[in-house]
Amino acid sequence: MEDASIIVLFLFVLFLLLGSGVWVGLSLIGVAWVGMELFTTRPVGDTMLTTIWSSSSSWTLTALPLFIWMGEILYRTRLSEDMFRGLSPWMKSLPGGLVHTNIVGCTVFAAVSGSSAATLTTVGKMSIPELRKRNYPEPMVIGTLAGAATLGLMIPPSLTLIVYGVTINESISKLFFAGIVPGLVLAAMFMAYVAIYSRVSRSWKPDAEPPMTFSERVANSRFLIPVICLILVVIGSMYLGYATATEAAAFGVIGGLILAASQGSLNWKTFTESLMGATRTSAMIALILAGAAFLSLSMGFTGLPRGLADLIAQWELSRFELLMVLLVFYIILGCFLDGISSVVLTMAVVEPMIRDAGIDLIWFGIFIVVVVEMAQITPPIGFNLFVLQGMTHHEMNFIAKSAIPMFVIMVLMVFVLIAVPDLATWLPDQMRQRP
Repeated sequence: MEDASIIVLFLFVLFLLLGSGVWVGLSLIGVAWVGMELFTTRPVGDTMLTTIWSSSSSWTLTALPLFIWMGEILYRTRLSEDMFRGLSPWMKSLPGGLVHTNIVGCTVFAAVSGSSAATLTTVGKMSIPELRKRNYPEPMVIGTLAGAATLGLMIPPSLTLIVYGVTINESISKLFFAGIVPGLVLAAMFMAYVAIYSRVSRSWKPDAEPPMTFSERVANSRFLIPVICLILVVIGSMYLGYATATEAAAFGVIGGLILAASQGSLNWKTFTESLMGATRTSAMIALILAGAAFLSLSMGFTGLPRGLADLIAQWELSRFELLMVLLVFYIILGCFLDGISSVVLTMAVVEPMIRDAGIDLIWFGIFIVVVVEMAQITPPIGFNLFVLQGMTHHEMNFIAKSAIPMFVIMVLMVFVLIAVPDLATWLPDQMRQRP
C-alpha cells in the first residue's frame, strides 16, 4: 500500500511538471527532489550535485556526443543522393521496386548515424520526391520510411543503446553488436512486407524503370563505397577489438569529415552547424541522464524498485508473461515519452525485475529498443510522424495509418526475439575482447 502511494506521488509530480512544459531532464530532477525531501533525511542539494556529477563524468558517455556529431556531419553531405543512385539499380528488379531503397537506405545510414530522426530526414529528402515521381503508392512510401527510419535506434551506433548501457553499466560495444542481426532481420521483414504488398495490391502501378546493364549497375554502386568504408571502420574496429566504442566514434567523426570534404560539402558553415547541432542534442540527453540518475537514487532510498520487484515476484509470472507485461507497458509509455526518456525513467524499477527473472541484460537491451522504436511511430508523441508531417505536409492521421503495418511488424519482431534469443546474443559472444 505504501509503495502504491509513493508511485502515485511520483507520477503526479512527474506529469504535473511535464504537462507544465518543463524539460524532461528537469522534470526528473524535480520528482527526485520531492522524493528525497519527503522520504529521507539526507541533504538534498549535496546528494543531487554528487549524483549528477558522477553520472555525467562517465568515460563511456563520451561516445554519445561523438556519434551524434558524426551523424550531424553526414546529414549535411550529399549522402542521400549518392545512396539512392547506388541502391536504385539493384532495388528496382525486386518485388516492390524502388520502395526498397527506403528500407535499405535507412539501414545503411543507421549504421553511421544512430539517430532515427537523422536517418528519416536524410533518406526521405531524396527518396520521397523520386518515388512520388514514379507513382508509387503514397501510403507505402510514407509507411516504409517511418518504420525503417527507426532502425537508427537499433543498428549501431545507436544512441538509445548507449544510454541503456550507461544506465545499467553494461558494455556499449556488446550492445552495439547485439543490435546488428536483429536490425537486419527487422529490415528483411519490412522488405518482405513490401514484396507481398506489391503482389496483392491493386493500387500498385508504378512507372516502369529503364533497363540497365550489369556493368552500369556496378558503376553506379561506386557511390556507396565511401559510406560502406566508414561503416567498416567504425564497426570493424570495435569487432576486432582494436577500439572501444568511444575510440570508434572518434574514427567515425574523422571519417565523416573526410567524406564531407571529398564531396565538397565541408565548409566553415556546415562544420559549425554540425558541431552546434551535436552539442544541443548531447546536452539534452545528458540532462535527461542526470535527472534519471538522481531519480534512481531517490527511488532507491524509498525502496520502491526492490518493493515492486518483490511484488511482481509474488505474482509468479513466467519470463514470457513478464515480457508481455513490459511490452504493453512500454508501448503505452511510448505514446507520451520519447524513447530515451522511457529507458532512463524506468530502468531503476525494471532492472531488478529483469535480473531476478534471469533475463540476459544484453538481450533485454535489444528487446527494449524494438519496443522503443514503436514509440517513434505511435501518436501523439511519435517523433518520426512529426518529421514526416513536416516533409510531406500530410495530415497526421494519414501518416499514422500508413505506419500501422510497420508497427505490427515490430510487434512480430518482439516475438521473434523471444523465440530466437540467439539473434541478439550470438554476435556479442563472438566479439574479440580487447586485452
